[in-house]
Amino acid sequence: MDCIVIDDEKMARIIIKTFCDETKDINVVEEFSNSMDAFKFLHSNKVDLIFLDIHMPGFSGLDFIKTLKDPPKVIFTTSDSKFAIEAFEYNFIVDYLLKPVSAERFTKAIEKAQKLIYLENLDSSEKPTSNSNQEEEEEHKNDFYVNIDRRLVKIDLPSICYVQAKGDYIYVKTDANEYEVHASLKKIEQKLPSSLFLKVHRSYIINVKKIIDIEDNSVLINRDVIPVSRSNRPDLMKRLDLL
Repeated sequence: MDCIVIDDEKMARIIIKTFCDETKDINVVEEFSNSMDAFKFLHSNKVDLIFLDIHMPGFSGLDFIKTLKDPPKVIFTTSDSKFAIEAFEYNFIVDYLLKPVSAERFTKAIEKAQKLIYLENLDSSEKPTSNSNQEEEEEHKNDFYVNIDRRLVKIDLPSICYVQAKGDYIYVKTDANEYEVHASLKKIEQKLPSSLFLKVHRSYIINVKKIIDIEDNSVLINRDVIPVSRSNRPDLMKRLDLL
């Protein structure tokens, strides 16, 4: 079982890594002192389990799990159990460990994670696959629904040029229309496939295939100039190299 450790405290990472090294079939592939580096790692790597500190400066553990589109199992580490309560609304949360982490509690959490992963793998291996199911998935993978005036409106994903956040609303700009939706940009981002869309600014998500031109701090999509933040520019350039 491959795992990563995310904690801004070096000693906390050492303790978890030591317990993992002493446990059979647990392999720590990487450790991180912040969530952003871990997010970039998970963009191109898969793991079975994350040991995640809840209370970290800047991008907290709770913020981090909300960005995961296909999350592995997560075991939280925290100095205060009250911070773990919110997290248990997510079904991929296995357990939480109070610091300082004891070997006994670590073992119980690991056994729980191993059991859940085993059962999920067992379920997936027993599920039959068929051409009809694959065709249905292909048919619907480009469907994107938004709630507008109490109606679910379907938008063709490839037609979306960009999404802009303004206050409590987001605006979905397509080739032919613009839709006003009462939602957060983060919620919309979780629904959009990362293979096609990229957040380039705190207020903008763009369809990378709609880019006409790129400047130092902006991109041109149709006739609209979209700002690109300094922190998001490396991800954009990396994505363009892949196109």
